Amino acid sequence: MTTVGTWNLENLFTPGGPFGPTTPDAYEAKLAGLAEVITASGADVLAVQEVGEPAALAELAGRLEGGPWRQATSGCFEDGHPIRVGFLSRLPFEVVADTAAFPGALAPVQRADEGAPISRMGRGVLAVRVTEDDGRDLLLAAAHLKSKLLSYPPGPGGRPRFQPRDEGERARVAAYALYRRTAEAVTVRALADRFLAGQGRERRVMVMGDMNDGPEAATTQILLGPPGSELGTPGADRPDHGDGARLWNLAPRIPEGERYSRIYRGRRELIDHILVSHALLGRAGDVGTLRAGRDGLPSVTDDPAARRDAPASDHALLRVRLGAAQP
Repeated sequence: MTTVGTWNLENLFTPGGPFGPTTPDAYEAKLAGLAEVITASGADVLAVQEVGEPAALAELAGRLEGGPWRQATSGCFEDGHPIRVGFLSRLPFEVVADTAAFPGALAPVQRADEGAPISRMGRGVLAVRVTEDDGRDLLLAAAHLKSKLLSYPPGPGGRPRFQPRDEGERARVAAYALYRRTAEAVTVRALADRFLAGQGRERRVMVMGDMNDGPEAATTQILLGPPGSELGTPGADRPDHGDGARLWNLAPRIPEGERYSRIYRGRRELIDHILVSHALLGRAGDVGTLRAGRDGLPSVTDDPAARRDAPASDHALLRVRLGAAQP
């Protein structure tokens, strides 16, 4: 059995910079909270998002039980807020892809009222080949798509704004974010196509991370590939010619009471996802979420700076236990 998970670590930076905890004590509390949940999850491999500094991820790995834990982080991120995806693993792995460029046929998209359009993801998608204890390989891709939490061009003094000047600006910035998230979903799907190569019945592929949209959102649906056999539909258990190219979102297998990974203004959302190829669908038996602390997830607002000294994360950890592979 192999347990694979994904977790947005919420701005994992060392203290003293513009994004991380303001004190060493707050940083230690954050590391302790993260380590507690990861240990409780039983994860063998964890895709992570919002790693601000590889050094902070290494410190987190040093606090985990059952080590040694290996780490890898993407080299693709934005300089202004250098959060990136990565992996923690106590199984051996190798990096097989670290990319951010949109597929060649996809035109650049508008990102703001002014300035050049962009042709790259804000945070790259990192993929690794993990060797399970039985010697078989898993191809795992970690992604973090553009957030729905909107930020606006700085005002006087260069301070970031989290509220628009008017509703026209709010609508435009929301559209730019959606353009980017859609293009990023296409980019992740292109990498999945490369790994699947139409052989998803045999190739053990997983795509996971913070997709910043729910299971039914158009951006999330792009990741699935050919439609028609989603879990919970009449075609889910029927062989289909598209099975070699499909990915299945495991969201319907999460117990209904746990089926959320963030709370935004009091509303529960499932925006973190694990998708698997046909070769892994039968092995994906136990799917669930874990939250830090006794009080569960906090309700977040549009100001990410408000949680700068908060312990652990504002997301739930999502994990799946893969049963033994068939001979």
